[in-house]
Amino acid sequence: MKKCFCVLALLLLGSLFAVAQAPEVKFIADTLVVQADGTYEADPDLATMTFQIFSQDKDIKQAYAAATQSIQHIAELGAANGLRREDVTAGALTVAPVYAGDRKKRVRSYYVQGSVVLRIRDFAKIGSILDGSVEDGVADFRSLGYSLADEEAAKKQAVAEAMRRAVGRASIALEQKGQKLGALRYMSLDVKQLVGVAQLQSFAYLGGTNETMEVSTGGGYFHKQPPPPPPPPPPQPQKIAVSASVQCAFQIQ
Repeated sequence: MKKCFCVLALLLLGSLFAVAQAPEVKFIADTLVVQADGTYEADPDLATMTFQIFSQDKDIKQAYAAATQSIQHIAELGAANGLRREDVTAGALTVAPVYAGDRKKRVRSYYVQGSVVLRIRDFAKIGSILDGSVEDGVADFRSLGYSLADEEAAKKQAVAEAMRRAVGRASIALEQKGQKLGALRYMSLDVKQLVGVAQLQSFAYLGGTNETMEVSTGGGYFHKQPPPPPPPPPPQPQKIAVSASVQCAFQIQ
């Protein structure tokens, strides 16, 4: 009998524990919950071009000077096509010694690399910049992307559209019962990523004759290859869409 009593006591305690752990469901009277999505589309008004700068020479000063000259060439190319100074951003140049393949690990040459980013608002200039960038064989085109100069404004437009739809749906639903929409009691907002951005990408190369060299940083081998063919034409920009989702709880009057 004691054994049965103990079993019943354990079952009762387990049930009480489960009830205590169960989430409490709260019901808010006179409240209407509505969810709606909003989308804003716009043509891109900003193109971003990225170039890799590289140079290699036995003399570290000459390697650095060649890379610096290449950065200046890209900057002048941008200025000639109407870019402002703040639209040209050059990253810091890094220097890595290249060692010979023997046991003495003697420095054979120095490899200098960096990057330059151009922000272009006149898309008609992209082809001219792309063609002029490969003339010196030291700058390598890496990528081209389209975006919006003011992404925050586009997000606000998407949020406003989602909110208008939520208010409209809630008002129509209450009208069917002869009721009116009251104050907003609660709202959650989620703005999604930009979609529809076209990109063109290229891969880095080293001009010159075929040769393999070991880099001191342990990054493997650099392979010199013949200069690549001219870059392909830039892709046509597509419309960029920003979407937002809102969930609102309105008071019912």
